[in-house]
Amino acid sequence: MKEIIINSNEAGQRLDKMLLKYLDKAPKSFLYKMFRKKNITLNDKKCLGNEILKEADSLKLFLSDETITSFKSSDITNFTANKKHVSFVPDIIYEDDNIMLVNKPVGLLSQKSKAEDESINELLINYCFESGRINKDDLRSFNPSVCNRLDRNTSGIITFGKTLSGLQGLSKLLKERSLGKYYRCIVLGEIKEAKRINGYLTKNNNSNMVSISNTPIEDASRIITEYKPIASNGELTVLEVKLITGKSHQIRAHLASIGHPIIGDTKYGNKESNKYSLKHQMLHSYRLEMPSDIDGALNNLSGKVFIAKEPTKFKKISDQISLKL
Repeated sequence: MKEIIINSNEAGQRLDKMLLKYLDKAPKSFLYKMFRKKNITLNDKKCLGNEILKEADSLKLFLSDETITSFKSSDITNFTANKKHVSFVPDIIYEDDNIMLVNKPVGLLSQKSKAEDESINELLINYCFESGRINKDDLRSFNPSVCNRLDRNTSGIITFGKTLSGLQGLSKLLKERSLGKYYRCIVLGEIKEAKRINGYLTKNNNSNMVSISNTPIEDASRIITEYKPIASNGELTVLEVKLITGKSHQIRAHLASIGHPIIGDTKYGNKESNKYSLKHQMLHSYRLEMPSDIDGALNNLSGKVFIAKEPTKFKKISDQISLKL
């Protein structure tokens, strides 16, 4: 018999979903059979599997050690796909018991799109495990995860939930759009005034590109982007951009649609916008502003502002743009 005392990461989940993570090789049919036969009980009572777990609940598995072992993956900590990143140490902007804010480097996906991909999500899970921030039992019943996405070649702030309450809190803030998300970018041409621009974005999944229209069209999403110039030399402008909506490639495509592509952007830019022979776009998720009245596990973050240092190449070019506005 195996007894599991539900912890804070497991609380709030459905019993069956939690067990499908804990016994990740067990078929659903086996679990439901065990529920019916009372070989799995919750607080010493028969359970159906749809119960919502609470902290300190007692879950008992009246199964042999051999059966439990056979339904568990033997290795749950092999998250890294590329040996050069096995010793990956994140640039941590902020960390507490529930969350991490990390400055993502250029060249990493936020999350996998294919099994063979490497992403900062797996690297952060691996880092947290190796550094003792989370343990093996945590990983059997709860998957820490990044909450927002940045393009592979966009750097800056990634939010990461270490606990269930942290993940839920971050997801709630993102869903409510109450987080202030500010980016820095370097664009072609001179921009002198702050503006809020509107448009309609359509994504082509085959090409993984988006197009922007000024008028509503079928299946398009309305987008709103705010920007203000920070510095300009007439040829290039450093912008601070605030996302009002947050769609795929929004900043890159929206700025390109008004004649100011981000330099180094090979998808939405042009040859002139890459005179510095850049290998990626100069776009950086620079600042995150928390709302003033956060409820729950993240209330200690209320009103706080977090800054992600710009990459070396970005800072070098922006420092050359001398006329501050």
